Amino acid sequence: MDLKAARTFVEVADSGQFQEAAAVLAVTQQAVSKRVAALERELGVRLFARTPRGAELTIDGQAFLPHARELLRAEERAAASVRPGRRALRVDVIGQRLAPAALLRGFHLAHPGIDLDVVTLFDADAAVAALRSGTIDATFRAVTMPGRQLPEGVEAARVLDEPLHLLTGPGHALATARAVTPAQLAGHRIWMPGIVRGTEWAAYYEALAAEFGLTIDSIGPNFGIEALLDAVADSSALATFVGEQTRLVWPAGHDLRRITVRDPTPVYPHSLLWESANAHPALAALRAHLAAARPARAGARTWTPTWAEACVAPSARDAPEPS
Repeated sequence: MDLKAARTFVEVADSGQFQEAAAVLAVTQQAVSKRVAALERELGVRLFARTPRGAELTIDGQAFLPHARELLRAEERAAASVRPGRRALRVDVIGQRLAPAALLRGFHLAHPGIDLDVVTLFDADAAVAALRSGTIDATFRAVTMPGRQLPEGVEAARVLDEPLHLLTGPGHALATARAVTPAQLAGHRIWMPGIVRGTEWAAYYEALAAEFGLTIDSIGPNFGIEALLDAVADSSALATFVGEQTRLVWPAGHDLRRITVRDPTPVYPHSLLWESANAHPALAALRAHLAAARPARAGARTWTPTWAEACVAPSARDAPEPS
């Protein structure tokens, strides 16, 4: 049904005059008459009777009026559901236990009135495709991978350099160390069965292993983080890397050790990606929040792959905080 015709019908019914309805709708009286006539043909009934006082609803017009009003209310609800600032901001955080989820929780605590829809997509290709299709508003990723560039219209800002920690069981040779250097890890087996070739995190750990001569092993089935923690806790030879902000809980009997890596500290380069044409005001607020909250690591020697340096620094420009 033509919603313009339905709106015109309601205006004529409310005003009782075709001329007054035309003034409200900013169209000619002839246009009002044509819309009403077309609606009557579509419904197969007369909606108005012409009288000396103007236009009066027929019995069919009276029956149709509440439904026409509901059509217009449904139209407004449909438009409001996608109007910038009215729908929830949809953000991909990769995984619920990882640093991007913590960053988004921080934003939610700072701006509890902004609705969020949190999703987890597998890799950068899937996330960028979702950005371009409008399925999501933003994603946290490491960019750019070797040999790849972001598509035109997709922007990125570095929001967190997350230090890596070494995680060992109590029987590991490095379990009592308060800190280790990357050079000290050479010769130790670092097991990371969650690495999948072609992903941005696989590219990161390949570069890390090549830079410092590390043995990062992804062989074996990935049964999830709990199974990995069980294996590391029971082994004197296995260790793994975890991000500083990765949320882990393990049984007290595991006695796992988080050990700082420094001189230099390998950091994972988290960036926020979004489409430049996306006008959602909450996206601008998220960018401003992340830019302001990015921690400084003055004086710390860090390492990240050279391909990650292509990502621009975060900026609060054009990203005002909400009132």
